[in-house]
Amino acid sequence: MFTLKNHLEIRDNHLVISGMDTIELAEKYGTPLYVTNESRIIDNFSAYRKAFPDADIYYAAKANGSLAILRMLARQGAGADVFSYGELYMALLAGIPREKILFNGNSKTDFELQKAVETGVRVSVDSRDEMHTLSEIAQISGKTIEIAFRVNPDVSPRTHPKISTGLKTSKFGIPADEVVSAYREASGLSGISPCGIHCHIGSQILDTSPFTEATHKMMDLVGKITELGIKLKFVDMGSGLGIPYKKEETAPTPRDHADAILPVFKERTKALGISPKLILEPGRYIVGDTTILLTRVNTVKKAAKNFVGVDAGFNLLVRPTMYDSYHYAVVANKAGSEPEETYTIAGPICETGDVFAKDRMLPRVEKGDIIALLDAGAYGFSMSSQYNGRPRCAEVLVKDGIADIIRGREDIGDLIGKQKIPERLM
Repeated sequence: MFTLKNHLEIRDNHLVISGMDTIELAEKYGTPLYVTNESRIIDNFSAYRKAFPDADIYYAAKANGSLAILRMLARQGAGADVFSYGELYMALLAGIPREKILFNGNSKTDFELQKAVETGVRVSVDSRDEMHTLSEIAQISGKTIEIAFRVNPDVSPRTHPKISTGLKTSKFGIPADEVVSAYREASGLSGISPCGIHCHIGSQILDTSPFTEATHKMMDLVGKITELGIKLKFVDMGSGLGIPYKKEETAPTPRDHADAILPVFKERTKALGISPKLILEPGRYIVGDTTILLTRVNTVKKAAKNFVGVDAGFNLLVRPTMYDSYHYAVVANKAGSEPEETYTIAGPICETGDVFAKDRMLPRVEKGDIIALLDAGAYGFSMSSQYNGRPRCAEVLVKDGIADIIRGREDIGDLIGKQKIPERLM
């Protein structure tokens, strides 16, 4: 039997989340279905706020851009790290104040930079090209925009290569040995005001030592930038703290993250005689373990393996296909039953890689059963698509036995709503 996450229960052999029977949810709202525990999000955010009481916590909106989630975090005092105009728009709509938003991104369009200027949010500048473009746009608008430079600190976070963002070869940021000269140049340009420094070394990090290494490297740069006469208002260390997807994994806590960063940050800022605000950007830790994806069994087939065909595919949860990532699979209507057979759970997408779980010991699986894929809150719906002409599923938010739809299920109209057939083909 699987090990229950501490916000899940088994009741009458059914999986229960925040007081809601998952089988009843599947019957009422249909499958596939994302289900998110509101209280768990607040608890996770609170853990970060307690570990870093003097820091600002900017939620990484890319992890899960649900407007309802952004709203509940805004009410908790969160800021936002955004990576597009869409994320910026939603963060502002959700009530996150513009002064607590950092517009990140390695290849922002001129349109996005214009929107950053119009809204007055801070921008994490990723290149000298972007610096000059932003300066020109701001000057034309008659505004001055506060900026940070994103630093590539060349730190290996020992995570999946596709989510290692602080390596020397990464597309993100300005090399550490070039960034001081970028600040020097920026301080002489109109329309922009360098006031912060930013880095992000990766995602799903389970060892805190890279955070310490990155903090030392960043504070070395902070010292050099301070010598230029530039007063930094903030140091944004990103985040990337991982969660335990597998039973044998142990993940650091926000307190462990704080222990890796704060001693260095406090000692170095005190020595420099400065007091910039520390910013953290957790995403996965806030939402990753809060959400399950419910999917119904369409078919069970004995072939080279016992294949369980379900109605969700990698169009809804791409992480196992993209990263070979692990998600617990639970037969939600038999959650308390003992495992009987080994199964491989596969989706309906026309791709061999559309597999959620390989060779899992589960209770006897039958057509109509409901499978729950756990820890699907981060980079689940936010990376979804309509591949194979499949409308995306609904999302439900649950709290203490109450369920609310926070995203309606798409239908065929959503597949064709923006399409047009040229008149010559009619």
